[in-house]
Amino acid sequence: MGEIVKGLERALLSRPVPTGDAAVRFLLRAQKGSTKNMAVLLGISQRTVQRWVTTRPGMRRRPSAVHAGLIDEAVRARWQPLVRARRRARAEADGFVFHTRARFGFAAPAGSSDDPRVRLITQYLSGEVARELFAARDAGGGEQQQMVILARALGHAYFRDGGLRAHGLGIAFTDVEFADFFID
Repeated sequence: MGEIVKGLERALLSRPVPTGDAAVRFLLRAQKGSTKNMAVLLGISQRTVQRWVTTRPGMRRRPSAVHAGLIDEAVRARWQPLVRARRRARAEADGFVFHTRARFGFAAPAGSSDDPRVRLITQYLSGEVARELFAARDAGGGEQQQMVILARALGHAYFRDGGLRAHGLGIAFTDVEFADFFID
């Protein structure tokens, strides 16, 4: 998972996604306490789930790395659905603030002031950009497609000053170190 995808996920949540034993308890609670339903959800045996949740001393087992990945994926899909929907709607309506450290600039000859270099950028982006990002994510678009959307939006807002200057130059946006989205 790339930095942009991670940043979008963090922005849509109000609390961190549970991990470890808390994730197992969350899934069990979501399945109304049924180890059978949880096993069907994860595609494993009911006895394996029972070993994870038993309270008998010395009998409790931890999920393997493969099972931990399945649990994490199932928890992420079910964690805070209403909060996610509310924050997504707010971002699509009002826009968001994008904060990143990445290599960014115009694709210009070496030595120009707009030559791509690592920059720390904090920029407000409109709801239209949020709609494009979420549509790309929903369609299964990867990190590269989202970087193209953000490069176009950042180029317009940051370098082109809302379309007032620097028309027709290509934008370079690569090497993302981190990406944070702030939705109010």
